Amino acid sequence: MISWLEYLFDFSFFYPLLMAWIWIVGGLWFFFKHEFTPSPLPVPNTEEGCSIIIPCFNEEAQIHETIRYALQTQYPKFEVIAVNDGSSDRTAEILDQLQKENPRLRIVHLAENQGKAIALRSGTLVSQYEYLICIDGDALLHPHAVLWMMQPLVSHARVGAVTGNPRIINRSSILGKLQVGEFSSIIGLIKRAQRTYGRVFTISGVIAGFRKTALERVEFWSDDKITEDIDISWKLQCDHWDIQYIPQALCYIYMPETLKGLWKQRLRWSQGGIEVLKDYIQRIFKWRLRRMWPIILEGIVSIIWAYTIALIFILFILGLFIPLPNAIYIKTLFPEWYGAMLGLTCLIQFAISLWIDKRYDGQNRFIRNYFWVIWYPIFFWLLTTLTTITALPKTLLQKKKRARWVSPDRGFNGNSSP
Repeated sequence: MISWLEYLFDFSFFYPLLMAWIWIVGGLWFFFKHEFTPSPLPVPNTEEGCSIIIPCFNEEAQIHETIRYALQTQYPKFEVIAVNDGSSDRTAEILDQLQKENPRLRIVHLAENQGKAIALRSGTLVSQYEYLICIDGDALLHPHAVLWMMQPLVSHARVGAVTGNPRIINRSSILGKLQVGEFSSIIGLIKRAQRTYGRVFTISGVIAGFRKTALERVEFWSDDKITEDIDISWKLQCDHWDIQYIPQALCYIYMPETLKGLWKQRLRWSQGGIEVLKDYIQRIFKWRLRRMWPIILEGIVSIIWAYTIALIFILFILGLFIPLPNAIYIKTLFPEWYGAMLGLTCLIQFAISLWIDKRYDGQNRFIRNYFWVIWYPIFFWLLTTLTTITALPKTLLQKKKRARWVSPDRGFNGNSSP
């Protein structure tokens, strides 16, 4: 007779196995349909312009480079709007000086920190174009990124938003190297797969494009959400706007290289995901929203998986120190034959995703990135489990309030360029 512990083990190992193959198949389908044959640069629509909006909070170390890259955008008609969200450092002073030197740059100063959602909304309200490209205050925009992002927005009336392809700059530490592989083998592949199956869980807040009409219909970004990018993704898709993933739209970013910074970032991501599940779960199961069902189901099951992994670890550790009944005693954490299958699947997934992404990350970095990403499950699966377990009660018990931001951890080389 199969015990309930065996069911736990089966679920804990077969769930990531199933999802990995779903991502592999969906990602490959997207690649061969949209990326296998390199496309020429899109021809810009000379009648339509765009506003590049950059919300800033305490960005004195990086904002000069961010503005410089944004102003080098290769698009015939655009403006750059930097929103200083009540910074307490020299960000306002630097922006005012840059505005004097660049007529395409406009500055909005907010008296105090209102949060990224309000900063984005403020930039949108003063923008002169229908199309918006929103990037973070420490992101470096590729000169052709706007060309790629504007093409689907201008060409397809149902496209409410597009999301680009962030590439990590800082690779000096083990955490940095692991995240380089993660953005290719996990995040990039998942976005490709989700687009293949119909809906995405979230855009990349660091680089996203929007149709202003779509934002107005859903009343813009919510100011009480800890991750405004996840929330606006669900808002738009539940209003039947399409979101497209554009891997050719590159943006260079800095990621945390300390455990403390990484923990804060991933906890915020987990909280943001649980927030939308909490807000939408009661109304999502309507037939007209059926294309969102796989996304919400994946989110719910991933939370259950995290708690399952935690329960297995707890029972194993308890069994080392106190005698437990056979029904709940776990002899080893090492799985049987399907554990080897899961490990092989991970290696296949990493190889395929890095192969797909190598044109955006340098042809000669494939082997180097693959070496580091194979260690990803050991650390990041544990991190994901811990952040999910922490985020669930924290999200369910917290009261709604204005979500304000703090300066993130940008690694050890936060002042370097790509």
